[in-house]
Amino acid sequence: MSAQLERCEREWHELEGEFQELQETHKIYKQKLEELTALQTLCSGSIHKQKKRLKDLKFTLQRYKRHANQGEAELVQQLGANIKERQNVFFDMEAYLPKKNGLYLNLVLGNVNVTLLSNQAKFAYKDEYEKFKLYLTIILLLGAVACRFVLHYRIKGWWVSHHYVSTFLSGVMLTWPNGLIYQKFRNQFLAFSIFQSCVQFLQYYYQRGCLYRLRALGERNHLDLTVEGFQSWMWRGLTFLLPFLFCGHFWQLYNAITLFELSSHEECREWQVFVLALTFLVLFLGNFLTTLKVVHAKLQKNRNKTEKP
Repeated sequence: MSAQLERCEREWHELEGEFQELQETHKIYKQKLEELTALQTLCSGSIHKQKKRLKDLKFTLQRYKRHANQGEAELVQQLGANIKERQNVFFDMEAYLPKKNGLYLNLVLGNVNVTLLSNQAKFAYKDEYEKFKLYLTIILLLGAVACRFVLHYRIKGWWVSHHYVSTFLSGVMLTWPNGLIYQKFRNQFLAFSIFQSCVQFLQYYYQRGCLYRLRALGERNHLDLTVEGFQSWMWRGLTFLLPFLFCGHFWQLYNAITLFELSSHEECREWQVFVLALTFLVLFLGNFLTTLKVVHAKLQKNRNKTEKP
């Protein structure tokens, strides 16, 4: 037998020994994985039961507090603080346990567990996510600048500033880390975003029809475009859009009030909450006052026309 063949046979025996060790290690790994899955299920079930019982206990304490004396009221308040602290502990625990995906992940991935269990994986994901948010914010800012200075669109007045304020708000929202305060505002903001998208869809079709008619009559420039808001040339034929616009404006005010309240929450540590509250307030004031100004000007113009002989 040649020396080269002997080396190959010796190497195969070494690989065979390592493979046997690998099989044993993999067997232990599978066993530990099954134990981990069982522990995850046990912890998730226990947390769910604890949260349910704490919710019932909190409701009972709130009812009892109405007719409690001073000493009992202090005890109720202390128990309420303990319950609140326990809920925060559960929130930290659930960060390391599998949980159901949200609507978007269910649509994209289905019911697949995407929970990151180790701190190393969480930090790596957070680092990549922060980079993504930074790049997206830069792209949005450059897009807003391009719309104003490069493309030379004829957007007037407040709606120019609205682009920059909205871009700033998007950037701050993207940098807001996930936590207790974010989760308290998340569903409200998602509902607002859905409503705003529907209103923008209605605006687009309405404004496109108005621009087409006015361009055909030679009353508008071909560089005019649809904008997010209300301008004087949109008055003709408007019968249904204003209530939706005002509802969106007041929802921005509601967002600002909610964020101001959350910014004073004892668990709030993020600077984004107060900044977002101010930004939503600026958007409400700008949108609401500008729309009122345009509506008032058109009503005055129509009244003057009717008064003329």
